[in-house]
Amino acid sequence: MMGIIQYGDDPVTEISLKTHSNSRELKSAVDKIVQKGGLSNVGKALSYINKQYFSDANGNRGGAPNVAVVLVDGWPTDKVEEASRLARESGINIFFVTIEGPDDNEKQNLVEANFVDKAVCRTNGFFSLPVASWFALRKTVQPLVKRVCDTDRLVCSKTCLNANDIAFVIDGSSSVGTGNFRTVLQFVANVTREFEISDTDTRVGAVQYTYEQRLEFAFGQYNHKAELLNAIKRINYWSGGTSTGAAITYAAEQLFSKSKPNKRKIMIVITDGRSYDDVREPALAVHGQGERSTPKESERQGGFCQIWSSQAGTVSSYLQT
Repeated sequence: MMGIIQYGDDPVTEISLKTHSNSRELKSAVDKIVQKGGLSNVGKALSYINKQYFSDANGNRGGAPNVAVVLVDGWPTDKVEEASRLARESGINIFFVTIEGPDDNEKQNLVEANFVDKAVCRTNGFFSLPVASWFALRKTVQPLVKRVCDTDRLVCSKTCLNANDIAFVIDGSSSVGTGNFRTVLQFVANVTREFEISDTDTRVGAVQYTYEQRLEFAFGQYNHKAELLNAIKRINYWSGGTSTGAAITYAAEQLFSKSKPNKRKIMIVITDGRSYDDVREPALAVHGQGERSTPKESERQGGFCQIWSSQAGTVSSYLQT
């Protein structure tokens, strides 16, 4: 099913998803579309797509992937990052086709620098197609169709590449030792590098614990990857006992109580030994914030691992090395 939205100052539905049932009728309807003119408010168009276009009333089918191909002449006249993020989180796969993008002199006129990178999923250019001129647009058809039909890649909105709040809960007890604690921090840094760090993408917070707990940094305190990695590196080893259950509760209160509603909430607990307090009940309480969960348990050499996964709410992983 295919439809068309035209945007300028404001978006308008030219063809809804359920209007035409065959390609001949659709092509005839496309030929009759009259140009609107006006600005290039792409952000408004993306919000419109998210809130109104992909609806059951408009012909949306729940089992089929939702795909929006956004054609932009030059550059948008409004901001696209937040609108695009919300659309992706709603399950819409967004492709950007940019024709005759800004040259070096025109970039100073952009409302939002690097707008394409901010609008699409971070997958090495799969969701963006720059076109040098209108004459070259025809050559883009087959590459675009091939990507849209690659259903294995149309999962951007469902992956952890978009909007997350990730809390690292780090064991700083005496049994860890200074050398191993540095190894843990390197692990945390390596995981962090895999995500886009910003207020609208992934935010990272960290708690260190022994018998007590200490908030090392909160969500959104560092919104640039370089600053965040430096903050991880600066965490000082504490030393003491091991109260993992209390640390999970503390992290939930100090970090996730301030989490944004649209963020996926992930807690990663890293510990080297058995806790002196109960872990299961605090972990289940945090996990219980989700709507749907499946408990999984597996034994591993060198320790025991319990992982709870959730499609919504907080996902907690209890990792013992």
